[in-house]
Amino acid sequence: MANAPFELTGKSVYVAGHRGMVGSAIARRLEREDVKLVTVDRREVDLCNQAAVFDWFSKTRPQVIFLAAAKVGGIVANNTLRAEFIYDNIAIAANVIQAAHQNGAEKLMFLGSSCIYPKMAPQPLHEDSVLTGPLEPTNEPYAIAKIAGIKMAEAYRSQYGCDFISVMPTNLYGPGDNYHPEFSHVVAALIRRFHEAKLAGAESVIVWGTGTPRREFLYVDDMADACVHLMKTYSSAELVNIGTGEDISIAEFAHVVADIVGYGGEITFDTSRPDGTPRKLLDVTRLVQLGWRAETPLYQGLQQVYQEYSKISR
Repeated sequence: MANAPFELTGKSVYVAGHRGMVGSAIARRLEREDVKLVTVDRREVDLCNQAAVFDWFSKTRPQVIFLAAAKVGGIVANNTLRAEFIYDNIAIAANVIQAAHQNGAEKLMFLGSSCIYPKMAPQPLHEDSVLTGPLEPTNEPYAIAKIAGIKMAEAYRSQYGCDFISVMPTNLYGPGDNYHPEFSHVVAALIRRFHEAKLAGAESVIVWGTGTPRREFLYVDDMADACVHLMKTYSSAELVNIGTGEDISIAEFAHVVADIVGYGGEITFDTSRPDGTPRKLLDVTRLVQLGWRAETPLYQGLQQVYQEYSKISR
């Protein structure tokens, strides 16, 4: 592992995907740094459009790039929009990474996803497990696109000497999440479902799957802090997992969310719905050795998220 101090102060820093939950958290975190934050709306520059990306980079020439832009969603979105998920995410990675290289960017961070790991990889998931077995079928197109981005960052480092690094965040939640009834991730989906059940006085809430899969959840502002920390201190071809190192079953998690929302009815499980990977817990040994640990307890983070959702759902 390479500890290589990198100075952010005074640099122009482009956050790709600044309107999303991840990108907006990184942009918030960068407000505490003395940097020139650069963003561009997708209506101005579609990151899937190579010519538009290359033109914008040649004019703007950001020195530092956080590549957080992606087409994302939960199990249903991943499994339904398979062509969109592989095409859009490969195009985004290819266009931004090549443009960064062409225009002399000093450093780039590519944000992957824990779904890049094989479905049955040993737990907790170590960075070396990438490409050691078959992927979870429901999100395979998205995972392959993210693996392509990681391998691009590695290849540009190897061939051109670019200081491009990759990080793998675990399941995230926090401000700016997507609460779509079909295409949201599990945290947002459950918050919405329990909140609506509470308002309707529903006797029971159905949770998809068996409730037995175990998941790790990281508050998105913690993730952003880890990204800035690694941008300043890390330089190597090896991936770095970003997580808490702790997991919880979906059944336990559903009861925690119900408690925070104030829903007192019955919780049942629809076993006809897919579970996804049995367990996804990241090995965060490398991250801890690099001097960073998550700070926001799950219950506290979920309380903050529900306060935000209560306001926007009125």
